[in-house]
Amino acid sequence: MQLFWYLVTALLWPLLLWQGKRLRKLAVRLPEAAGDRAGSITASNAAQQPVLKVLICGDSAAAGAGIASQQQALVGYLTRALAVANSVEWQLVAQSGLCCNGLVKLLQGLPEQRFDQVYVSIGVNNVTALTGNRQYREQCRELLTLLSTRFQSPQIIISAIPPMQQFTALPWPLNQWLGLKARLLNKVLTQELAHWPNAVMVDAKLSLSPELLAADGFHPSAKGAALWAQLLLETAATGCKQT
Repeated sequence: MQLFWYLVTALLWPLLLWQGKRLRKLAVRLPEAAGDRAGSITASNAAQQPVLKVLICGDSAAAGAGIASQQQALVGYLTRALAVANSVEWQLVAQSGLCCNGLVKLLQGLPEQRFDQVYVSIGVNNVTALTGNRQYREQCRELLTLLSTRFQSPQIIISAIPPMQQFTALPWPLNQWLGLKARLLNKVLTQELAHWPNAVMVDAKLSLSPELLAADGFHPSAKGAALWAQLLLETAATGCKQT
């Protein structure tokens, strides 16, 4: 797959470069979701269960770009579902445009504390930045090390880079080329996660129908965020690695 990606790059580079530049110029840039980025929810059986401390972190998808409110974005769906069984204290640390190394720098600004679960959305910007496989593995390892040591070995649930070939904002063949790059980086992360028993990647290999995407054809819609949260929660509950 790596050799095929290099071959496609060599054959189509002028077209891919032109499409990429044109897309950056014409792309719709949607704001991040409005609303609180930290809070707590008290469950009805709060006296019987310990408080679950949750961190949601990552890029523009985690920040809810293209969705009106955080309540309709990933963080809202995740925290409400988790609060059915536990009282939840949660924090959202996310910013548009972040690569994996950018997320590491952002998280380094947080104080050391305990989190029981950390949900991570990262990688799309590494795809568009054409991060190399070795560099991406090093960045993922640095992120996993930081999360495990700074936040007292939480359960780490990482979203796979979505199938970018299905992003409606991307023209052909740019979409297929970036989709292939995304699969390569997901494979790199899978290999690294073999060394991290407290971490799992969620890759449901879904078909991204238009209603699951925001108006820019690049980020998840509110409906997409709800489905995304459901998939993450299913994996968090089982602790099983998804392939």
